[in-house]
Amino acid sequence: MARKSSDMSLNKNYTIGVEEEYMICDPNNFDLIEKADQIMSAIDDSEKDRFSYELLLSEIEANTPICNDVNEAISEVMKNRLRLKNLGNDLGFKIGISGTHPTALPEEQKFVNNQSYNWVTNQLKEYARQNITFSTHIHIGLESRNDIIKALNFSSAWIAPFIALSANSPFFGGVLTGMESSRTFQFGIFPRTNILHQIESYEEYCNIKDKLIESNSIAKPRHIWWKIRPHFEYNTIEFRVCDIQRSLRRTKMFIALTQALVHSIIENEVSVKSFNMEFLNDSIWKASTKGISSRIIDPFTENVITMKDMIKKLLDYVEPSLVFFNNQDVIETINEILSDKTESQKQIEVFNKHGFDGLKSFLVNDVEYKITT
Repeated sequence: MARKSSDMSLNKNYTIGVEEEYMICDPNNFDLIEKADQIMSAIDDSEKDRFSYELLLSEIEANTPICNDVNEAISEVMKNRLRLKNLGNDLGFKIGISGTHPTALPEEQKFVNNQSYNWVTNQLKEYARQNITFSTHIHIGLESRNDIIKALNFSSAWIAPFIALSANSPFFGGVLTGMESSRTFQFGIFPRTNILHQIESYEEYCNIKDKLIESNSIAKPRHIWWKIRPHFEYNTIEFRVCDIQRSLRRTKMFIALTQALVHSIIENEVSVKSFNMEFLNDSIWKASTKGISSRIIDPFTENVITMKDMIKKLLDYVEPSLVFFNNQDVIETINEILSDKTESQKQIEVFNKHGFDGLKSFLVNDVEYKITT
């Protein structure tokens, strides 16, 4: 549900914009606290495009400017995290990073009071309080409307590996959910968070958007929350599928992987009819529940394979584009996740040793503000 600034319009292909959604936490007990209004009041006018409200007063969003490459993008992400860290010293909060807060309860959440979010809460009623979720959204710039449609249609086939690799939300409401990305499930209960069926043209998209507005399902296009959605006003395709990551190396990897996937689709001939939507939806469910250890039905071949094999298939597809952008180093980060742990598995490990108090401390005090090599 991100609010974009007017300067997000992109003038050339494959530029990057990144949004991160942070928990606003009490610096002592690491529970959520309602400080979004204070944060927005404290930032300078020059920073207004960098920070914005989300639905809840215990959440803040940070946005990068338009970036020309992955290194610039991750540098801007670091600037945003550091700015909030310093601001927290003055205002009495710390940011925390997880796809969900492990113990926050929906009934305790309070909404941001502005026209846009008042419309959302009126639509979603009490279920809006369930949106205690935090993700990373990645925009890739594309000049052509036809290219945006092509990227929208074909990139959806690869959503499951992104969810599995980024899984970072095993807890919700004080419960170990049994899901590696409970954020994916929790946000998915809302309308228009699905995968859009394949469409033929910009005009077809406009017809969908206009009918949703006419029927009062949405008030504006940003109330469409598809897992991958087009932003024709900004000339971007937005990936909204990753749980937010504490690790900046992993964040950099997802930025590079997203850029490379879009580049691979646009620069190569692909058939947008070449994958099975039913099996794709099933693989997304598996990615949310079992992460990288799941077995799925490959939506391309319809063979049963492991998620790790699907991730390797994605890497084979995008590696030439990673090399093209000189980002092949992120393959090492992916291999580390496959051989070690996702952030979700790390959360469970910390919880088993230290309980909820130790876990909440970990999600706040182990946030990365500088990238490690």
